[in-house]
Amino acid sequence: MKKQFLAVSALMLATPVMAVDITANGGLNSEYIFRGVPQSDGDAAAFGGADAEWDIGFFAGTWASTVDSGTGGNDGIEYDLYGGWAGEVGDFTLGAGITLYRYTDSFDDDYNEVNLTGGWSFLTINVDIGEYENFDGPDQDYQHSLVQVDYNNFYANWGSFYDDFDGDYFTAGYGNTLSVADTDLFDYSFSVIHSTDDLLGSSDTNIVVEISKTFDVFSN
Repeated sequence: MKKQFLAVSALMLATPVMAVDITANGGLNSEYIFRGVPQSDGDAAAFGGADAEWDIGFFAGTWASTVDSGTGGNDGIEYDLYGGWAGEVGDFTLGAGITLYRYTDSFDDDYNEVNLTGGWSFLTINVDIGEYENFDGPDQDYQHSLVQVDYNNFYANWGSFYDDFDGDYFTAGYGNTLSVADTDLFDYSFSVIHSTDDLLGSSDTNIVVEISKTFDVFSN
């Protein structure tokens, strides 16, 4: 799957007839929590990535973040590869793609996902169908769903895992862009994340603050 993903992305980048916008991004958060699961042992994490978007709706990108298991040795870098298509049909948004999650220093094993999304107005629903390679153990299958509502830069969501993974998490937050004299400085967000017993073994609530900046790299 990884080789096919890279081959398709390279072909799209090399096609001159399609307009493409390429951006880069970077930032810092007070703690890296992904789908309700802590990834940086309560410490701050730095992240960054790059994205390409074509005018016909296709996209591809990569993203990386520092991670820390808190066990004294299993820290390192998470790096992701993703791509797909997103567009609009009337008042509805639709999308489909794949995401590959990889890690250095044995922090975790590989995850491979098919991602589906749909939305209307303030409502977005995501469904992710994945496989976890699980080191030397048997592969594990999982599904993840997320329902999110947005209103005036505020948002709230409910995420759930099914199959070989189980658990729920809830997020409420606010995100915006800090601007001075009509100049956008950086994006920021504040969120409260509650994870259930089934997800973590014991319920946990965290407050996460994040700042980030996106830069235009190329456009044709």
